[in-house]
Amino acid sequence: MNIDKVLAPHATALSLHAQRARLLATNLANADTPNYKAKDMDFKAALGAALKGGGGLRTTDSRHINPDGGVVASTRSYERISQQPSVDGNAVDTQVEQAQFTRNAIDYQASLRFLNGTIKGLLSAIKGE
Repeated sequence: MNIDKVLAPHATALSLHAQRARLLATNLANADTPNYKAKDMDFKAALGAALKGGGGLRTTDSRHINPDGGVVASTRSYERISQQPSVDGNAVDTQVEQAQFTRNAIDYQASLRFLNGTIKGLLSAIKGE
C-alpha cells in the first residue's frame, strides 16, 4: 500500500478548499470596490485535474516553491455573474459570498475529518489494533 496514494486526495482537497476560501474572502473584502467582479473556482474540476496531474503541482515562475514541497499550483478562477449588478459595476453579492464561504468551510472540515480518520486507521493498522 502506498501511503501517498491514500493521503494525497485528502491533502489536495484541503489545499483547494484553502485556495477557494481565499478567493471568496477576497470577494467579501471587495464588496464595495467599484467595478470589482466576484471570482470563484470550480472545486470539482480543480480537484479532478489535480488528482490526474493536469492541474497539479508545477511552477510557472522561478520564484515559486518547488512542487515537491507540497504546494498545489493555483487553479483557474472565473468571474461569477451577478444576479443583481450594482450601479458602480461591482458584481459581489455579499449574501451569496457568505453562503459560499460557509459551505466551503464545512467542506474543508469534512475533508479534514476524512484525512484524520484515514490517518487514525493507518495508525491502528500499524499498531495491530
